[in-house]
Amino acid sequence: MFLPVGDFPNPRTTPVMTYLLIAANVMVWLVVALPLSTTRPDLNDPLLLQYLRDLGVQGSVPVRVIFEQVSAYDLFIYQYGYRPADPSFLTLFTAMFLHGGWLHLIGNMLFLWIFGDNVEHRIGHIPFFFAYMVTGILATVFFAMFVPQSQTPMVGASGAISGVLGFYFLWFPRNMVKVFIFLFPFIMNTFLVPARLVLGFYLVIDNLLPFLLTGGGGGSGVAHGAHIGGFLGGLGIAWGIDRFPGWKFGRSFRQFRREESAAGSTSTPGLKPAALIHHHLTNHRPEQAAALFLRLGSEQDRRALASEDLVRIGEFFLEQGRDDLALPLFRRFIQERPTDFYLDRALLGAGRALERHGRQITSAYQYFLDAVDVARTPEVREEALMRLRAIDRLAKR
Repeated sequence: MFLPVGDFPNPRTTPVMTYLLIAANVMVWLVVALPLSTTRPDLNDPLLLQYLRDLGVQGSVPVRVIFEQVSAYDLFIYQYGYRPADPSFLTLFTAMFLHGGWLHLIGNMLFLWIFGDNVEHRIGHIPFFFAYMVTGILATVFFAMFVPQSQTPMVGASGAISGVLGFYFLWFPRNMVKVFIFLFPFIMNTFLVPARLVLGFYLVIDNLLPFLLTGGGGGSGVAHGAHIGGFLGGLGIAWGIDRFPGWKFGRSFRQFRREESAAGSTSTPGLKPAALIHHHLTNHRPEQAAALFLRLGSEQDRRALASEDLVRIGEFFLEQGRDDLALPLFRRFIQERPTDFYLDRALLGAGRALERHGRQITSAYQYFLDAVDVARTPEVREEALMRLRAIDRLAKR
């Protein structure tokens, strides 16, 4: 048995939305599932006949035997779980908060508890909630595409949680997952395993192979297709956020431009914007260089800037406490110039911009690790290592 029980590093802030989602799932189980599981269905309920007709004919088990074992909760799942053959907008949401048993619930909540906090602190409480719900819907729709005639209700939070795993896979490649390995009597211990190895095993071995072997259906009783769809959905949304690194800083950019619009720049006739910015930096006028940079009107002008000038402007933003401006600049640099000589300073700068915000500390950790890997100078390497050690000390406390 291989069971994830934790991960490292963890954010210092409280993952409020993760805890609320866990509480909501547990509350539904306690308030709805447990009482209805011990209650016999009403024989006059028209839903009972429909349930027996739709599910009783799918196997070799006689309808009478199914009827003797059915509970009121089975009918509740049939009504509010997602059935591909009878889809509804409501059940896209309600199905995410229903579970088939204690083990189903505990397994899902364990994964959400381990991996949800890091993703939540990266994008914030409310965006995390919407990301969770959207990937859950994507997971359900992906699964339904392969069994469009199925009347078997699909329930559980695993599709949405798989979406969280997709975010985690892309954003926290250097994290380690604590895995309890129980192979009695040979191995009974906890090991730290790279996060991408654990999540890759989950995607390929636990889901993709069974999905292919069952022809995409749910014959095994596990909605492997939903897990795959959710994971790919989370991966795609995370990639989109990284692809447009300034998406959440647009207001700050506009605000800074208004603030700096009156800050004139010493003009030098005949110089293009990139040359003029370089001229300001060379003459120790970073304020004018930064203001001119934010007034650049085209992507072509930004790409024309020398890498060192871009990094210096980003470092100036950091000195001014404008992390909201420094971070998208450094992220864009990392994305567009992945082999540049100054990549190490951009990685270090991105980590510094995130480090000062509690819910971003694990993302900062990733950038510092990458800066160590590609460091071109001893100074950058030593500063990145110093900041990594500081984060490790905080984690131990």
